[in-house]
Amino acid sequence: MIQAMSTELPASPEGLRQAFARFPTGVAVICARDSDGTDGGMTANAICSLSLDPLLVLICFEKKARTLPLVERTGRFSISILAEDGRELADRFASKLDEGEKLRGVAARDELGVPVLENAIAWAVCSLKETLPGGDHQIVIGEVEALGASEGRPLVWFGGTYGSLSDAERSTS
Repeated sequence: MIQAMSTELPASPEGLRQAFARFPTGVAVICARDSDGTDGGMTANAICSLSLDPLLVLICFEKKARTLPLVERTGRFSISILAEDGRELADRFASKLDEGEKLRGVAARDELGVPVLENAIAWAVCSLKETLPGGDHQIVIGEVEALGASEGRPLVWFGGTYGSLSDAERSTS
């Protein structure tokens, strides 16, 4: 077993960012549709499955995320897990574009009343079950109503940048 040398980091926002930048995560787009038909969405990597019975997922939204009030108002959202070639989509949904502009021109389909990105390697549609405070974030728990998956490799967030599973493997060896 190879033992890595550890560097102590300050218990600070920057120290936490540096430490958790070593933890590769997938990248997803969270979408919702307002009652007037306006679609919105955001890029997220703080998502995980929470429970198999019932089927629950957890997403952490920055409290100032513009998509959060849309999800809270509508009570439904989708998760589209991006494929390795999804960097442009990740950037688009992380941008300061108006919520109504983010899905304009993006290939998406309607699933149970919310948009799901067409080139996602996996997706889920969820109903909002609960929100909990989490520091400067709001923890959103959703119950899965529908989901699907396809072949493909995921887009990965690692070391503060987008990459592939191969990139993450190379940087740790």
